[in-house]
Parts: sequence; structure tokens; C-alpha cells
Amino acid sequence: MSDFILTLSCTDRPGIVAGVTTELFGLGANIAESNQFWDRDTGKFFMRIAFTAPDAVGKEAVERALTPVVERYEMKTMIADTARVPRVVIMVSKFDHALLHLLYQIKVGWLRAEVAAIISNHEDARSIAEAEGVPFYIFPVEKEQKAEQEEKVLAVVKETGADLVVLARYMQILSDTLATRLYGKAINIHHSFLPSFKGARPYHQAHERGVKIIGATAHYVTPDLDEGPIIEQETARVTHAMSPDDLIAVGRDIESRVLARAVKSHLESRVMLNGHKTVVFG
Repeated sequence: MSDFILTLSCTDRPGIVAGVTTELFGLGANIAESNQFWDRDTGKFFMRIAFTAPDAVGKEAVERALTPVVERYEMKTMIADTARVPRVVIMVSKFDHALLHLLYQIKVGWLRAEVAAIISNHEDARSIAEAEGVPFYIFPVEKEQKAEQEEKVLAVVKETGADLVVLARYMQILSDTLATRLYGKAINIHHSFLPSFKGARPYHQAHERGVKIIGATAHYVTPDLDEGPIIEQETARVTHAMSPDDLIAVGRDIESRVLARAVKSHLESRVMLNGHKTVVFG
């Protein structure tokens, strides 16, 4: 048996679910999981179906069988063959907590992915990459050569056939050009103090203001800095008795977890773009 995941979106109309499931039944498929959402604000319908099909039924056969219903409802669809292990490129600067957490979750099998490369603008992560047997690329960022540096990044993404680029505390702003070219396949993580505490030492700024909640946000990368469609978030309560270093420690922990959950949702085809928002099926 072969396992597939079908995701689709279209204008909501009666008969969508019946049309899709009837075609899958005709292939001898067995539905293992089904999620759907109707966005009443936009009138759009979103659906994710995980199903098993006989070995003789490949991805192309599924696409052909669904063509009539896809055309009838003018759907946008994607079919993922789960036998293929997704390939990921991770970008990191000096803070390595999110990188290490991703590597661990891949090692223990919670994240099903292969790290095709680690890219950095500093040498700090080289030893981590070498220990994991992952190709390491260092592309220092010079203001006058940013476009050239980003072309090197894009070349690695293409050469490795990466399905996803993860910015695991990569402390460089991607140009509008690169962000656009990676749209929908690049995820970033940052603390949730924005826009209140920008720039350097945000946890120290938050401590000085006596914040009581800190958190992290994982989102798709877009030309709008830190304003891409949100995939995952988490918060934690803190107190007046905690030092800036305590806040940083809590922040590192939250950032690592939130990024890993966002990556998992994306790799399992659980995230669908809905304008400036996302639909995330649990």
C-alpha cells in the first residue's frame, strides 16, 4: 500500500467532499484522516485528506482520477507521497538552540526529514554540522555583496532539492527578492516582543519594562519583515523575580519548541496559506 496526503482549497460549494471521496473510493483508497475548514469571511474551503491506496495506484493515477472534480470546483491541490522523506536546509547564525533542537527531533524520528545542508554567516555551527555529517556552507554577509550571498544560498537550496528552508535564528534579513522566491517554503522563528522591543537585547528591554508574558512566533518568510503568515505560537508567564538571563533561557526553550512544531506541521502538509493567514490542521 502507498500513503498520500491531498490538500485542496477552492470556493466553498456543496458537493466538494462527496466529489473528492467518491473519486478516492474508485481508486480503492482508504481514508485515514480527514480535516476540513470553511472560512466564512472569504468563502473559501480548505481540506486535508491522508489516505492509503493500492501499490498499483501512484501519484499520477491519483491526479488523473481527481482531475474532473478539480476542474469542476476550480481547486488548487497538492498531493504528497509520504514515502519520500522531505529535505530541509537550515540557516543559522550564532544562536544554535533552535538548530540543535531540530537535529535532535529528526534524530529521534519525531520530525521526519533529512537535513540536506546547514548554511550560516558565521563559523560557530560548523562543528555541529560536522558532528551530524551534514554539509556546511558559510556565506558571510557583506552589505555590498548581499545579492551575491543570497544567490549562493538559493543555489544550495536548488542543488540539494530542498523542500523547506528553516531560519533557525538566522540573524539576517532576507531581501524582498529572496523572500519572494522562497515564498511558502521558508519558515522563520522570532521572539514575540515585536513590535514593542526591536533590535538588540530585546529580553533586557522586556525585563526593564516588567513584562509578564514572553513567547515566540514561527511564520512563513515574506518581504514584510516578521509579518508573514503565522504557523505556530506559544507564550509563557514570567515574574518580576526573573533576571534578563532567566527570560532569555525561557525564550530559547519556547523558540526551539515552536519552530519544531511549525516545521512538523509544514512537512506533514498540515499548513495551508489563506491570504495573510494560515489554516493549520492538527
